[in-house]
Amino acid sequence: MPNTTEKLTAEKYKEHFKGKEEKALIQALDIRKFEIDLYWKRAAYFWTFIGATFAGFIAVEASSASNKQDLAIILANLGFVFSFAWFCANKGSKFWQENWEKHVDVLEDDVTGPLYKVVLSRNTNISALDKVIDFATGPSKISVSKINQLISLYISILWVCLYFYSLPDFSLGKPVNWFYVLISTMSLLVSGSFLFLGRSYWGGYYHNAEIRKSRVKPVSGN
Repeated sequence: MPNTTEKLTAEKYKEHFKGKEEKALIQALDIRKFEIDLYWKRAAYFWTFIGATFAGFIAVEASSASNKQDLAIILANLGFVFSFAWFCANKGSKFWQENWEKHVDVLEDDVTGPLYKVVLSRNTNISALDKVIDFATGPSKISVSKINQLISLYISILWVCLYFYSLPDFSLGKPVNWFYVLISTMSLLVSGSFLFLGRSYWGGYYHNAEIRKSRVKPVSGN
């Protein structure tokens, strides 16, 4: 299939939205809000699974079950996959959120003025004591979504640590536990697929269209 995407210059961008700036701006703002709403819904979804897996891992470690080690390995792999999926989902959500924010950046000038781009902040000409207080209680240019990404990355690394903690003592004389090898390899392959197979399709489309025919059966005469 030939490439059906094209690079847009600033002039081409304006040409595409000429006379439709206000409608496009409203649409971009609405979709941005929708993306942010989805972002936090996804976070709650992943937190539910990760929290349940973590609780299960602690319960297994505290138990005296005969298959305790096997269960811990399974849960550590499951926790890593969920956490890394959350990390990738955060990156994907951030990408699309920024896409719509950039549209707002460009479109707003001719509609509302640079409202979204103008940042108003507190007066920084304050005493040293006030600066200390402001550090503890004041606002800061910290991205909430980036904090979420770092947390998801941290939890992914934590699951890796818990996985190695759960493994039996290594010895060349011991036979290979192929169950551990299988489940660990599967977890790595699935996690790797998030980065490669999980990417959004970036090419164009040729659409195949069909229409369903429907008609009313004529009433036969008497």
